[in-house]
Amino acid sequence: MTSVLHGGGPAPCGAVPGPVEPGAPASAVPSLPVSGVFVALEGSPRGLGAAEAAGRRISHGTNDLPAFGRRRIWPRLAAQFADLFAVMLLAASAITFLSYGLEQPRDPATLQLAFAILAVVLLNAGIGFAQEYSAERTAQSLQAMVPRTCRVLRDGERQELPARDLVPGDLVVLEAGDAVPADCRLVEAQEAAVNNAALTGESDAVARVADAVPPGPLLEARNCVFMGTDLVAGTAKAVVFATGAGTEFGRLFRLTAAAPRQQTPLQRQVAAMARRVAGVALATGAVLFAVRVPSGQPFVDTFVFALGVMVALVPEGLPATLSVSLAIGVRRMARRHALVKQLLAVEALGSTSVVCTDKTGTLTQAEMTVVRLWADGAYHPLTGVGYAPVGEVADAGPVRELLRAAALCCDARLVPPSGPLGWRVLGDTTEGALLVAAAKAGVDTAVEEARSPRVAEHPFDSVRKLMSTVRREPDDTYAAYVKGAPLELLARCVAVDRNGTRTPLTDASRAEVVAAADELAGQGLRVLAVATRRVSGPRPALDDAESELTLLGLTGMYDPPRPEVRDAVDACRRAGIRIVMVTGDHPLTAEAVARRVGIVRAPDPTVVTGAALDALDDAGLDALLDGAGELLLCRASPEHKMRVVTAFQQRGEVVAVTGDGANDAPALKHADIGVAMGASGTDVAREAAVMVLLDDSFASITTAVGLGRSVYRNIRKFLIYLFSHNIAELVPILAATFTGFPLVPITAVQILAIDLGSDVLPALALGAEPMEKDVMDRPPRPRHERLFSAGVMGRICFLGGIQALGVCAVFFWHIHASGIPAADFTKDTPAYREAITMVQAGIVVSQFFNALAVRTDRQSVFRAGLLSNPWLIGAGCVGIGLMAAISYAPPLQAVFDTAPLNATDWAVLAGFGALLLAAEEVRKWMVRLRRTSSKGEGR
Repeated sequence: MTSVLHGGGPAPCGAVPGPVEPGAPASAVPSLPVSGVFVALEGSPRGLGAAEAAGRRISHGTNDLPAFGRRRIWPRLAAQFADLFAVMLLAASAITFLSYGLEQPRDPATLQLAFAILAVVLLNAGIGFAQEYSAERTAQSLQAMVPRTCRVLRDGERQELPARDLVPGDLVVLEAGDAVPADCRLVEAQEAAVNNAALTGESDAVARVADAVPPGPLLEARNCVFMGTDLVAGTAKAVVFATGAGTEFGRLFRLTAAAPRQQTPLQRQVAAMARRVAGVALATGAVLFAVRVPSGQPFVDTFVFALGVMVALVPEGLPATLSVSLAIGVRRMARRHALVKQLLAVEALGSTSVVCTDKTGTLTQAEMTVVRLWADGAYHPLTGVGYAPVGEVADAGPVRELLRAAALCCDARLVPPSGPLGWRVLGDTTEGALLVAAAKAGVDTAVEEARSPRVAEHPFDSVRKLMSTVRREPDDTYAAYVKGAPLELLARCVAVDRNGTRTPLTDASRAEVVAAADELAGQGLRVLAVATRRVSGPRPALDDAESELTLLGLTGMYDPPRPEVRDAVDACRRAGIRIVMVTGDHPLTAEAVARRVGIVRAPDPTVVTGAALDALDDAGLDALLDGAGELLLCRASPEHKMRVVTAFQQRGEVVAVTGDGANDAPALKHADIGVAMGASGTDVAREAAVMVLLDDSFASITTAVGLGRSVYRNIRKFLIYLFSHNIAELVPILAATFTGFPLVPITAVQILAIDLGSDVLPALALGAEPMEKDVMDRPPRPRHERLFSAGVMGRICFLGGIQALGVCAVFFWHIHASGIPAADFTKDTPAYREAITMVQAGIVVSQFFNALAVRTDRQSVFRAGLLSNPWLIGAGCVGIGLMAAISYAPPLQAVFDTAPLNATDWAVLAGFGALLLAAEEVRKWMVRLRRTSSKGEGR
């Protein structure tokens, strides 16, 4: 997949000195005459022969872009075991197997522990892999943009071939509506125009010619078309000069592949948390091992004991709970048309502080619409938006001839709904808007074209800024219909239509037309003027067809904003999220759209072009981002977007970037959150992004941010829930060690049963708590805010401490009540088995009440509603039911060394749980009281 002509970067076009030779550099191709193109590219007007094409395919490879950064299944699965928690548990499992081999006699409980720890690792890895693989496979199912087939000439015959079979030198045949399959130089062009939005971000159609052009940047060569773009009008033949990764599309692909994938804030915080927990667990285990060895305990038993302490401190259920909780967020977002490919990206959305958004298709509907006309000296509004011809003109009489003439000067076609597709335009979207407006005014374009068939035309030219067609009228006379830029067209007019009468164009009426055009342009509309004249024959010269015209009126159109976007922008403002528009479009167009959707409200926003950005050094760019409140970046290239994203990230912002074209892909990948368009986006953009909007709407981003914030808050809830009971597991072990009790108050297998049996479902229920109403009324959390903040750690210690006191009390109460000396206790002593059962059951019961307590930070759980999350109640009951089975079922008693509890035991444990909930309610009441007092002092 190479280019035989250029190295992939945007090469300047230059003249070729001397005669044209085969294999001339790509920089020369735009400047060559058509005959020289075939020589330089070693092609032919009849196309390549089959044998020659096959040989070049061997030399240059297929016309494909490989999927970058996509790992095979097995490496992705193996990555699930690289998590620090997984590494710790794998090491613990291996050491436990080794300990079992060294024990004399061997204790089956040690082997059970080894297998249990290994099962935990496998379960966590399986859940994480399944969730990410499922999301990625869904993303891969979206339709590709690069064409799968194309038409070429081979041995003089037109053939339809897979686009991947194209080679340099192939002669491609293009028609309006075709996607360009490779980088090509035009050798024939009839009214050809392309939409280069995928490469440049500009949505307007650009005319293409077959003639040689002066030197200049390759992307600006008017006789070249590029992979990933669309021919929106006319027909053309073009010779391929670059395929696959050697195309301009491929250049952006390589730039995207080189951009590093950013870690999400949650990834960084979970990694930091894992390091701290691992350090504490290893240090605690080592200290306890060192304390117990001198007491005469067997070495292997002491080692297994220390290992159990380490297991008690590691939240084994956290990876699985985190994965499933994030997956719940993924599914909630998918229901709101946002597909997230990486689970951890869900939370990162919640910390987004800057959104760099493009314009067309995201903020707007990507459907040009005529909304206002000027004819017969007055303005006439049109209703309805989009390509569906539904709406009306306030006074259709004066504007019918205007819109009839505009429709007869169009190459585009309006296509009615077919299957799941609605109304759409084949060709230039501006012309499509004129056709829709004509239909609203009662003009049947098909009938008018049949009555007045086209006999000649003069395509749009960027120098003239005009297009004209010549048609034979029903009375066998000929008329020219012209449309174009208002000032250029007005300069060629000598009269103006007034209620069907041709009136000479005076200085006063000319000034009136200019004022009307300025009025429409000042509203952010794209303005086209339409005129006509009678001509003497079917083939008038250009000057005859486009001179002495009669002006019919003006049309004002725009790409309407999506109706839901303004509310979404307002929500971002309330949430403290800064929105920066980054587009390849003209500054005036960008500002008009930004004002309509509410991104710009100040009278003088900061508007910076790509050229101005190039003139700024890093310090200047930082000052610009710091000083500019409402910022619009226009005429921006992929490199500009990446530079802006990087600058924001260096300022500590969490940046989300939206885009649909290949030109957006590098910034999408480099951003903290890359958001691609699913309906209109390119393969490269969707591959680079971590989130795909299935409806292409900016409003879906705002919804996803709210859900991401909710996910983060829920993660904190179940972290408090999970880590607080780790304290209740560790403190009794420490108490037994330092009081000289020879056995552990809770075994490692019991700890695993709590972590994976009783705690997982309530934690998942906490992760599924619905989004709070005020979640988008708070500023984004700082990029470097710790997951375990002082407040979180305080609640963990508070709740865990109460649980620890309760289970220590019931354990030592049972030991003391038995009357057996501590030194005489063994694993089979009934009182010991009852005591450790009480410890396990005490943690499970108190966790039921703990789950209720952590649902809110400050609000009373009774005010929130004890039953408002029925899944949580159900999950807690399942955990208690499992604990009852461990206590009463003989097979499980044998595994866990437990004993049956009586009604009094359960009542005592329920009392301790209720005490925990009451203590937390008191704490929340005090927090609310302090907040009320501080507000009163502020007043």
